[in-house]
Amino acid sequence: MIEQDTIKLLRECDAGVKMGVSSINEVIDFVKANELKDNLNECKRKHDKLSAEIDGLLHKYHDDGKNPNPIAKGMSWVKTNVMLSVNESDHTIADLITDGCNMGVKSLNKYLNKYEAADEVSKDIAKRLINQEQELTESISKFL
Repeated sequence: MIEQDTIKLLRECDAGVKMGVSSINEVIDFVKANELKDNLNECKRKHDKLSAEIDGLLHKYHDDGKNPNPIAKGMSWVKTNVMLSVNESDHTIADLITDGCNMGVKSLNKYLNKYEAADEVSKDIAKRLINQEQELTESISKFL
């Protein structure tokens, strides 16, 4: 049970990191304020580092990980492009990223509760990912 919950939690973290990096990549070229761009790039750097750690652990369990849900990713892409076509501003970008972070935090907390038998290493990764999302939300709140 521990190994199965561990793998499932790591998969969800993998999908969450990929979704976060993808979302940042979608908006980064539209950012005007250097501070906002720096905050997004720093979060992306931290996510990439965490992704490598997740990949290493999944490899240890002979698992390929998980990509974000294609429907969720597609809906995110549409929402981002529609909102930016109407209002291409740092406010809009901060709003989109904040919504994404909040959904990520909610999902990751749900999976932490669902896969409670997961090992402490994978739980720590999930908690660090939650923390990264919360830190980004806080750091970009002045652009809302």
